[in-house]
Amino acid sequence: MARKVLLPLAILFIMSFRGVETDRWITGTIVDDSDGTYLPGVNILLKGTTEGAVSDMNGIYRIKVPDTGGILVYSFIGYISQEVKISNTALINVRLQADVQELSEVVVTGYAADRVKQSLSGSVAGVTVKSRGKHSKYESAPAMYGLQAPVPANTEDYQGIEENIFHNPTKKPLSTFSIDVDAASYANVRRFLNNGQLPPKDAVRIEEMVNYFNYHYADPEDRRPFAVHTELSEAPWNTKHRLVQIGVQGKHIATDKLPASNLVFLLDVSGSMSDANKLPLLKSAFKLLIQELREEDRVAIVVYAGAAGLVLPSTSGDNKAAIENAIDHLSSGGSTAGGAGIQLAYKIAKENFVKGGNNRVILATDGDFNVGESSNTSMEKLIESKRDDGIFLTVLGFGMGNYKDSKMEILADKGNGNYAYIDNITEARKVLVTEFGGTLFTIAKDVKIQIEFNPKYVAAYRLIGYENRKLNDEDFNNDKKDAGELGAGHTVTALYEIIPVGVESEFDSIDPLKYQRNKPIEKMAVNDSNEIMNIKLRYKNPNENTSQLIVHPLKDTHKTLSETSDNFRWAAAVANFGMLLRDSEFKGNSSYADVVKLAKGAKGEDEEGYRAEFINMVKSCLLLAVK
Repeated sequence: MARKVLLPLAILFIMSFRGVETDRWITGTIVDDSDGTYLPGVNILLKGTTEGAVSDMNGIYRIKVPDTGGILVYSFIGYISQEVKISNTALINVRLQADVQELSEVVVTGYAADRVKQSLSGSVAGVTVKSRGKHSKYESAPAMYGLQAPVPANTEDYQGIEENIFHNPTKKPLSTFSIDVDAASYANVRRFLNNGQLPPKDAVRIEEMVNYFNYHYADPEDRRPFAVHTELSEAPWNTKHRLVQIGVQGKHIATDKLPASNLVFLLDVSGSMSDANKLPLLKSAFKLLIQELREEDRVAIVVYAGAAGLVLPSTSGDNKAAIENAIDHLSSGGSTAGGAGIQLAYKIAKENFVKGGNNRVILATDGDFNVGESSNTSMEKLIESKRDDGIFLTVLGFGMGNYKDSKMEILADKGNGNYAYIDNITEARKVLVTEFGGTLFTIAKDVKIQIEFNPKYVAAYRLIGYENRKLNDEDFNNDKKDAGELGAGHTVTALYEIIPVGVESEFDSIDPLKYQRNKPIEKMAVNDSNEIMNIKLRYKNPNENTSQLIVHPLKDTHKTLSETSDNFRWAAAVANFGMLLRDSEFKGNSSYADVVKLAKGAKGEDEEGYRAEFINMVKSCLLLAVK
């Protein structure tokens, strides 16, 4: 009798167990269908969710999926997106086909019209694209990346950039600027290219393109928070010119050794954030960050729409359920009172201030402020008034169509902070997980660089990028002048293009002076030094107000380009790409094909696939660009 009772119970138990959905893992390899080469950096997304993965340098991926049902979407720049229905197998290998037809279609029907718009407005608005076939690049990219296709009524806003020119060191011997660790421009440019558009010129900030990538500089060997590395060779786009690379490597600090954090999430939940690539993506991104928090870390959440409010008081990082629950219950609606939100967030951060810790407001928004403090000047003054409290700022940008890049950049620059653009969940993982220390933990603030060029060897020089970070020469020794911050493990790279003495150049067009005697270069030089330039850096420790000085002279070793490091050639390739996107007058005779060739030879280690992704981005421009 007992066996008759137990048997139905056992069957019921098994049926109940089977009814509970569980997760499992799928792995596989992704290759190019034409030649079978591995494709690193491919985005894999579980359709209808934020669960995603990216293939490694060998094209291998691993993603968590439900026990039954589901569709995986595979997408990579320049390739047709592919959807695969999940079956019982644990192995799914994928071959992606080049998306040549659809990109060509964009060039024919979209970009020509766009050139007319650009000539009228100075920037690219929306693109209307006719496409044939269900695998249109324009249709598949938004589905893959969680983006919406751009609409013609584009109100995106970018600060104008007036490109740096060549200077004669006899007239202007010093070049002074603030470092910039932001990389928002690169992710934003990638978003445009993913959608079959060339970006507006002013969306391309070359220093942020270069600094998106990690460079394998050596850590400091002394007690300094960073080390300085230099390299010098020929400029790929003009081999008669020289190119100087200045690399700054922040000290790496293990996560468990980082100081305690007092974080305030300042989240825009206004009506403009309702799109799928805004608030829903924001929630997924911050959930990734929450998983990195420790018991000693604390988080408060402030939201703003028509008004600002505190939805979560400062909470220990080990109470992840409470923090995630507050994130899950956010919804969008109303106007955008950004100024009120910033005021409240800084107030909460100050009330929970951790002495010697990392005190930081993390603002996530599309930058579309329209109530209260909203103009760039007003927001700048508001942020400047808060930075003396020892509270840093991280700005995370989301969305498209009405994106206000100019406001975002100003907030980060003036708020002792950094700025990233989140276009998909993979980028969120890069910024908030992979680069967790560099994004959130400052090891040096107000970092400035000043270069003195030796006119004995340098006829003219120009700083590539950093147009919005230039400083007056006298600002270098002024400790009251704000400058950029460097995070743990972060690298910063700056490039100078130099015209050597004796090289004729179309850019050297200054006539001799009428009222002053032009002194011979030999007499102007202080000594017979064989140094081509002298590099000086000033910085402050995060909790100090007095700067320290580093001096680093540089000689020309006359290396050929082929003798340089992968770091040098990669940075040169990215800078060249930026000049081509901006249609710079300094790009020489270079082409996208030249950039691809140089980048391929300098890819080096690429575990995350970011460099392979860059190469494919440049390849796509071969089809998008109008020659």
